[in-house]
Amino acid sequence: MKLRAYIGLALAAMLAGGLDAEWPTFGHDSERSNWAPEETKITPETVKTFELKWSVQLDNAALALNALTAPVVARDVVTEQGIKTLVYTAGSSNHLFAIDAATGKVVWTRTFQSYVTAKEAPFFLCPNALNATPVVDRQQNLIFALALDGRLFGLDLGTGSIRFGPYAFVPPLAKAWSLNLNNGYIYTTTSQGCGGDRPGIYSMSVSDPAHHVSYEMLAQYGTGAGMWSRGGTAIGRNGLIYASTGDGKLDPPNGNFGSSYLAARAPDLTIADYYSPLNWDEVNKRDLDLPAGGLAWFGYRNWHLIVGGGKESVVYLLDADALGDKDHQTPLYVSEQIGNEGKELQEKGIWGSPAVWKDERGEPWIYVPVWGAPAKRIGKQVARNGDAPHGSIMAFRVELDAARRPCLRLAWISPDVNLPDAPAIANGVVFVVATGENPRQTRTEGMPKVNVTGDWRDTLLTTEEREGGTHAAVLMALDAKTGKLLFESGTAMKSWNHFGGLAIDDGKVYAVDHASNLYCFGAK
Repeated sequence: MKLRAYIGLALAAMLAGGLDAEWPTFGHDSERSNWAPEETKITPETVKTFELKWSVQLDNAALALNALTAPVVARDVVTEQGIKTLVYTAGSSNHLFAIDAATGKVVWTRTFQSYVTAKEAPFFLCPNALNATPVVDRQQNLIFALALDGRLFGLDLGTGSIRFGPYAFVPPLAKAWSLNLNNGYIYTTTSQGCGGDRPGIYSMSVSDPAHHVSYEMLAQYGTGAGMWSRGGTAIGRNGLIYASTGDGKLDPPNGNFGSSYLAARAPDLTIADYYSPLNWDEVNKRDLDLPAGGLAWFGYRNWHLIVGGGKESVVYLLDADALGDKDHQTPLYVSEQIGNEGKELQEKGIWGSPAVWKDERGEPWIYVPVWGAPAKRIGKQVARNGDAPHGSIMAFRVELDAARRPCLRLAWISPDVNLPDAPAIANGVVFVVATGENPRQTRTEGMPKVNVTGDWRDTLLTTEEREGGTHAAVLMALDAKTGKLLFESGTAMKSWNHFGGLAIDDGKVYAVDHASNLYCFGAK
């Protein structure tokens, strides 16, 4: 069949609504819901027959803890071999891969040439790697990827040819997070000061391949306030861009927003609002970073809401139109501590983005990945699915309190999930990867800012030491209403995973591991 005929068929599929059933960005959508509402093939019954459909090891070298980004999916893509559903993942060593969803065969690969050289060897905070999950732009038939030298590329979905840029977007070797797309602009965040970067939010117009406009908003004058939520930004349907910040000064009049939730206007990123917890000083001093738990935007009745958490293991529910009310410190709701009772900075706490699901009545549920055992204070009225000493998914129902304001009620705790990653949801099923990684970062309980050599990085475990305490990841499926285990993948995955992510499309679930394997699971 000629290419013109393929294009005609693809356009017909698009007009028939095929574009709705994809996973084009981290967390499925710009709000970062981690929910595929259009998915119908996966059900609590069909998932019980899930099996590994295929796996492929991609030609990518891991850098520190980085390997493959979370996968994204586009349907009805015109390729030289015909119209296909393609799965895309970027590799830490400056690669982008397009894989046939039906067979697991690589359709095309793009290696980005870099013109910068790192002064220091990779380590887990600054891996000198491609780190940002790409994003699909179906309107332009492009996938946007951010190379390790900070340049933004727009590539043809079907061939990998460069059709936009490259344009300098963030500083070279900056640690950038998942790309987001809204109204012709790409957004990302940066953290950890890698490559001399000052953490912030970045945006760039991408509708004209010959011209671009870009903006940046720095959250701190100096180091700190890194925006390292896995999904980067969450973009609300109210037109605001949301991000959370890590340890740093809190002095809003002078542009310092450490340990806060931020709302910025699109696309120029001027500050619209912020929220800082009442115990901001403790969160900051104890390194209980808010970005560890990510954030998501969703609507509930007449409310626009933000949900997120951090290492402290409390879940925040914020009014997305007035984050912290007039004093910037009054949330709609803050949960009790659901884990990490010792308020440790590593191995325990909320690590990974939340997920939002609406049941058949349109009522929202929130799913949070928690490392370590549940807090002892959690009441007996919460349904449990056995002991969970290494971690779990905790499910909350969104309700209205006596004042008719949204709040959360903890509904159930899953079976043991050994260090869960961000969950993803389809048709009443919650998928989660037990990562199998080694969560210890330092040789001490804390992370001293300086030591006898004057370099706090000497307290960090090396990549080799972190790899020594790992085991293979496991994909699990849970009933969204009860937390009951429906499926686990056993020994199908061959390596552990760090800061990965899932994608769901057409009855299949895609996952990655640290050995640069991409996996496809589906029903028999």
